[in-house]
Amino acid sequence: MNWLTWSLLSAFFAGLTAVLAKVGVKHVDSHLATAVRTGVVLIFAWAVALATQPASAVFGLSRKTWLFLILSGLATGCSWLCYFRALQLGEVGKVAPIDKLSVVFVLVLAAVFLGESLTWKIALGGSLITAGAILLAWR
Repeated sequence: MNWLTWSLLSAFFAGLTAVLAKVGVKHVDSHLATAVRTGVVLIFAWAVALATQPASAVFGLSRKTWLFLILSGLATGCSWLCYFRALQLGEVGKVAPIDKLSVVFVLVLAAVFLGESLTWKIALGGSLITAGAILLAWR
């Protein structure tokens, strides 16, 4: 499978996650719900990793890789805590589109920190995503 297939599957599972999480946070503290979800993700991710790589591969990771994976994990944790709290307080049909503004943040951050190009097509696409998110969230 290519990057597009994996991306579409990611989008589908993210959509499914939002709907399932909305039901899951209904009668529980959002931080506790995030911790339960994270525990499941932790077990699942390690099971997949160990099924596809030898455990010794962990020791082959560079310090830079460790640093950036840890920072990414912390950012993910912050994102999930905020996302679950937003789901608890708002409608999933409003929260999810605003959450997808992450795409716009990615475009800008990738241009600034990774030197990826920010063309007029990317700027237009980002603007349309922003407009769409606002339109969907504003009812």
